[in-house]
Amino acid sequence: MAVRIGVPRERATGETRVATVPAVAEKFAALGAEVLLERGAGALSHVRDEEYTTVTLVDDPAEVFAADVVLKVDPPTPAEVGLMSRGTVLIGLLQPYTATESVAALRDGGITGLALELLPRTTRAQSMDALTSQASIAGYKAGLMAASLAGRYYPMLMTPAGTLRPAKVVVLGVGVAGLQAIAMARRLGAMVEAYDVRAVTAEQVQSLGARFIDTGIDAEVEGGYARELTDEEKAKAKEIVDSHIIAADAVITTAAVPGRPSPKLVTADVVEKMRSGAVIVDMAAEGGGNCELTRPG
Repeated sequence: MAVRIGVPRERATGETRVATVPAVAEKFAALGAEVLLERGAGALSHVRDEEYTTVTLVDDPAEVFAADVVLKVDPPTPAEVGLMSRGTVLIGLLQPYTATESVAALRDGGITGLALELLPRTTRAQSMDALTSQASIAGYKAGLMAASLAGRYYPMLMTPAGTLRPAKVVVLGVGVAGLQAIAMARRLGAMVEAYDVRAVTAEQVQSLGARFIDTGIDAEVEGGYARELTDEEKAKAKEIVDSHIIAADAVITTAAVPGRPSPKLVTADVVEKMRSGAVIVDMAAEGGGNCELTRPG
């Protein structure tokens, strides 16, 4: 009997992605699997149902969740978990540290959940690395949003009437998303500064033509992630970084600590001192935000 793979339509507010595109569905079919796709699953990704030529289109989400393997982008709701059978395998970006209600429902229902964002950063796992691609796209978009919302013209402008200096952009957190945000701001002509608690990222920042804000603190741990700073380290870093934030026209924050709330890097008093028209794009909003004034959504 063929393995059944279910692809439901994502229902989270603002979610436009789909877990499987037609090309991947064709590969599943070639391996002998039966793919059940909920109608309209790819609509917000601009993929029409007709493009899925090797799947079975279904109207009832319960039929999709009854598959042997379910592919999803966002964590399932408890109601969606209730549609799955014991022994089902769920694969997606399951946010196990924050979507605790979903994790508990999966556990109680005897469902195996594979959270793609927890895959180790190894050569063997690269082909399954969904987190890097999504972070890269998010950083790209954040760079564009900051440029669109900022009250300054990004590149240097020289005219007979005078010269405008380039806008100043500060990026906090130099992971995949941060590097993409730096690259985008540089392409648009801004002067970019970046900060990360991992001193090793300085070379990466400089390779993109940006300036690294050095605080003399290195908090890198195994796996390329960063540990949380001590109170003393936070105070030292804050004093140095705050002066750069206050002078910025746009600030993009991307700092996250796995399994912990997002570190607060931009305090309310610093926001009060920022330039009129400056903008903050907080990419860590789902984890509580890097800015004290951030409200998710």
